[in-house]
Amino acid sequence: MTGQQLRPAHTRIRTFNTAETYPEQNLDNDLCQAVVAGGVVYLRGQVGQDLDTRESVGIGDATAQTRKAMANIAQLLDESGSGLRDIVKIVVYLTDVRHREEVYREMGTWLRGVYPVSTGLIVDGLARPEWVVEIDATAVLSGEYGEDA
Repeated sequence: MTGQQLRPAHTRIRTFNTAETYPEQNLDNDLCQAVVAGGVVYLRGQVGQDLDTRESVGIGDATAQTRKAMANIAQLLDESGSGLRDIVKIVVYLTDVRHREEVYREMGTWLRGVYPVSTGLIVDGLARPEWVVEIDATAVLSGEYGEDA
């Protein structure tokens, strides 16, 4: 195309505004749960919150919050044309190092045989005080890069 720049195509999944998601906070940001761009699926950090109702689940229970976060990740990847087996990177945010073993045990049941790279961080807090774990995942589209060597 002459005089025009081509922009890469991308898809935004489950768009929302933070004014609706966090009504108790003075926010107004347009975001989404996932973006598919260039064969990669980028997910928003997932917590123990229902994707449809926005209800927090597993309050006081790091394992239950991890289970919900991983279920959300699986659901969003499915909606994006990918799956858990396509995850290439995980970042885990914990508000207390004492939750590490239970969070990683639960997360490990979801990622058995996947072998993503992983980073773990201890943070002072997350967007809501009842959340103790947040998991950020990046995946490729199913079949995009073939089988492992």
